[in-house]
Amino acid sequence: MSRHLVLQTDFGLCDGAVSAMYGVGLSVDPTLNIYDLTHEIPQYNIWEGSYRLYQTITYWPEETVFVSVVDPGVGTERLSVVAKTVDNQYIVTPDNGTLTHIYQNIGIKEIREIDETINRLPNSGESYTFHGRDIYAYTGARLAANVIKFEDIGRALSVDDVVELINPDPVVVDATIHGNIDILDVRFGNLWTNIERELFIELGVVHGDLLEVTIVNNHRQIYKNVMTYGRSFADSHLGEPLIYVNSVDKLGVAINQGSFAQAYEIGTGTDWKISIRKIAKKTII
Repeated sequence: MSRHLVLQTDFGLCDGAVSAMYGVGLSVDPTLNIYDLTHEIPQYNIWEGSYRLYQTITYWPEETVFVSVVDPGVGTERLSVVAKTVDNQYIVTPDNGTLTHIYQNIGIKEIREIDETINRLPNSGESYTFHGRDIYAYTGARLAANVIKFEDIGRALSVDDVVELINPDPVVVDATIHGNIDILDVRFGNLWTNIERELFIELGVVHGDLLEVTIVNNHRQIYKNVMTYGRSFADSHLGEPLIYVNSVDKLGVAINQGSFAQAYEIGTGTDWKISIRKIAKKTII
């Protein structure tokens, strides 16, 4: 029985690149179940590719094969790998940082370099600019269809050598929690931070409390305001900001029925810092 094959890229859907990857997969096995995670990763944004895998992977059945192609270094000496997670999922990807959030938050128990002499689409010529089709989709499809085993991918690598992006942990200093804005809830413009709910609750915060939120980009203050910690968006008035717990159990910042990211031109990544401290209601003027 075939496993599921899930594709993620920064290719978009305006040309035939993703369709070609589907075609490769179905040429390996016409009965293969192929799905899309997303093809709207911003071009070359390895960080976002890493996060979207982390956001999604645990909700798929065991043995699902993910192909993630965000590869600004295509054709260079960066390694092509297949990682096996502690939950027995597979990720076919360049080893360029795309595995960061999986490695740090879920765990990888084995990783193998793709031997391109045997795991390359036949008759794909001398092209070295479309590994998403010629290497990753082909290898992922053969693994998902049980044409090859994980051990057939290539030589085993040390899990400790996985390429990681800089990803600092949130910290609490003087009753203020400091973290990063990891990603956007793109459709609605909410900010998703790396601050876990458990760490936040250590500040003694409960729903309805007021919080001072400061956002800084490269040491320049972008935003500072007071908002409520809400259970849902309905805990604030239309157009008001709030702090909430998002679907990956971390803190989010939103405007009720508005885009926080658009309103204040907020970006994501380790250069975007957020600080949150609880304040007494009587101090509000």
